[in-house]
Amino acid sequence: MKTNPTLDERASHCFGCGPANPQGLHLSFEIDTTHPEVPTATAHIQLTQLYEGPPGYIHGGIVATLLDEAMSKLNRPLNVLAMTRHMEVDYLRPAPLHQPLVLTSRHLRREGRKLFHQAELQHPDGTVLARGKGLFVVIDEKLLARAGLSQTQS
Repeated sequence: MKTNPTLDERASHCFGCGPANPQGLHLSFEIDTTHPEVPTATAHIQLTQLYEGPPGYIHGGIVATLLDEAMSKLNRPLNVLAMTRHMEVDYLRPAPLHQPLVLTSRHLRREGRKLFHQAELQHPDGTVLARGKGLFVVIDEKLLARAGLSQTQS
């Protein structure tokens, strides 16, 4: 029987991917590590009026959240815990509600503790609706341990 859940298990209330958050997005990603140095993540989504901004379209803050969540999923296959330091979003076209959309991300490069990722929200026909770039910083495992948030079990 597990006594010390992993950090991921303790994050079950994450707004983006947490299964225990009743108001969350409940995103589920498929991670592709065919090329381990350049992992990708993909999720298929279809949001309801709960996430509306302009009538019939996804709220811009939710679009940013989707992109951030997609990029954050690349940290696990890189075997690190990292947090968003900086993110920029280009809103290219309105993102419709009640339609299937594809959310993808890919790792671009690493410079020491800095991880650079990119994500896109697309219509199934390939039209890019929004694009984000993010800088994630790897968190020192010693800091996590001091805070009682070790990534690994004791």
